[in-house]
Amino acid sequence: MAESRVRYDLSLLTDHDVYLFKEGNHFNLYDKMGAHVIESGGMRGVQFALWAPNAERVSVVGDFNFWDRESHPLKVREDGSGIWEGFVEGIESGSIYKFHIVSRENGYTVDKGDPFAVHWETPPRTGSIVWDIQYEWQDEEWMKERHRRNALDSPISIYEVHLGSWRRVPEDGNRSLSYREMAEVLPAYVRETGFTHVEFLPVMEHPFFGSWGYQTVGYFAPTSRYGTPQDFMYLIDKLHEHGIGVILDWVPSHFPADEHGLSYFDGTYLFEHADPKKGYHPEWNCYIFNHGRFEVRSFLISSAMFWLEKYHIDGLRVDAVASMLYLDYARKEGEWIPNIHGGRENLDAVYFLRRLNEMVYERYPDTQTIAEESTAWPMVSRPAYLGGLGFGMKWNMGWMHDTLDYFSSDPIYRKYHQNQMTFSIWYAFYENFVLPLSHDEVVYGKGSLVRKMPGNDWQKLANLRLLLGYMYGHPGKKLLFMGGEFAQWDEWYHEKSLDWHLLELPAHQGVRQWVGDLNHCYRNMPALFEVDFRNEGFEWIDFHDADSSTISFLRKAKNPEDMILVAANFTPVPRLNYRVGVPRPGFWKEILNSDAKLYGGSGYGNFGGAEAVPVPSHGRYHSLTLVLPPLGIVFLKHEG
Repeated sequence: MAESRVRYDLSLLTDHDVYLFKEGNHFNLYDKMGAHVIESGGMRGVQFALWAPNAERVSVVGDFNFWDRESHPLKVREDGSGIWEGFVEGIESGSIYKFHIVSRENGYTVDKGDPFAVHWETPPRTGSIVWDIQYEWQDEEWMKERHRRNALDSPISIYEVHLGSWRRVPEDGNRSLSYREMAEVLPAYVRETGFTHVEFLPVMEHPFFGSWGYQTVGYFAPTSRYGTPQDFMYLIDKLHEHGIGVILDWVPSHFPADEHGLSYFDGTYLFEHADPKKGYHPEWNCYIFNHGRFEVRSFLISSAMFWLEKYHIDGLRVDAVASMLYLDYARKEGEWIPNIHGGRENLDAVYFLRRLNEMVYERYPDTQTIAEESTAWPMVSRPAYLGGLGFGMKWNMGWMHDTLDYFSSDPIYRKYHQNQMTFSIWYAFYENFVLPLSHDEVVYGKGSLVRKMPGNDWQKLANLRLLLGYMYGHPGKKLLFMGGEFAQWDEWYHEKSLDWHLLELPAHQGVRQWVGDLNHCYRNMPALFEVDFRNEGFEWIDFHDADSSTISFLRKAKNPEDMILVAANFTPVPRLNYRVGVPRPGFWKEILNSDAKLYGGSGYGNFGGAEAVPVPSHGRYHSLTLVLPPLGIVFLKHEG
């Protein structure tokens, strides 16, 4: 292909596009930058656009020109934007390409993948692929009503999934399922188990499989390990068809040092900070985005918009927010640079997060953003105009740590740690919390959820059912990592399938049945979800009985007449004739009991419910006499 076949008189970028990009306010860059198949003057080819302001020369290389660095040079715009452009005739969808960059700095040369590529070669290959991502969506019904499915006063129960290890094909080299194969089994499984949403660990293209996707190079492309962009769209389509929302993990905090990626892009630190005290992450051996650079803000927020627009994603879970907020995160004294006020807060990242959330909720008000933020930074899930970061929800890491620490202790000592089960309520309504039992808690020697539990196998499984029941009773939306729903014994390993054979055992089938019934009850009982984020939805009955290691509380719907009593016994000793004060007379129906034989329990229970009698208890005029099962939890609904 001759050099003369490159045209420079075409551009998808207007002067206004460039102005917004340089200002940090262009959030649809994916329609303008990268590689786009277009037709012009009877010619069909690809229009390329790349931001490389410190390059001396940029050319397109690929399988179409035998990777010749001289034959297809791009031309830099004359507006000072640092954007290089060119139209190459004859290239079609499926062509593999990179940008060859010659820097003005020290003669540095490199072949880079396209930051805006919508499709990449399957690692370890590193080329970008020209691709048309047109797709005929079939999820119109879901999109019309998803505002209700994603609302803060709706039930949100999230099943967290790593695509590469949820289920594998041992008879075919132990390979992962493709997106299309997942679409045939995952939606039905999630619906059967009752979850409202799935959350995928990052699907964005990443070089190292062992990073689980958290070291991203392709911010606009699902990994090709499992298929094409349309294959991933098909999986989302099928999940929506089954009434299941889709949340993606998204990583705007850091990126890997792989040469074909964003690092040292044009011979300068373009996407990252130049000073390693701000631009290098010592804990994760990667680079930190320069959120103060306007063009970087446009790039990252465009990525968020891309997934919401092109892939119909229902929410973004933003990874490692704490690492963005603090300049001294994972750094010792002298290893970080204070902000202009002398503090440790990263003011550029704060502005970026607020702007991100403003734009998401302005353009897609029926979606949600969720922060993984592990500190006490205030108002993470409060609007930016009130001084918050603007997220819809935040992971409750404090609840997770306290709860798992408590459950890992022998029941004989739990009475000394009652506060670990009660303290979370003191701050439960300061943020819109998600209660996460995530992938991070079942890796790196931490053991699976059921392995964390003390006692013999029966007690471990009973403790797990109790833990899950407590999570569903506690205020906040729910998140459970795959395998936890059927008591996977082994710690999660990304190169291995979940142990699905365990479902052949009644005890593990019982745990999955318990999770399914919890989800069913949760989705159909407004008292368990409508008022998750205000104290009007919660009322203690008793949190003082540490000697018995029991707690009891009420959950309430918007209609105060609609309420559910939750009572838990954290010891293996059944509590017989246990009196619990209630605010109303009448019959209280037992709707859930983790100790039912159906779930693998011992069968202690309340024979369908209990009648409130006029015997005062816990400051109330009426009370119930209940059986609290060993290592068990019961839910009772007031029937009048």
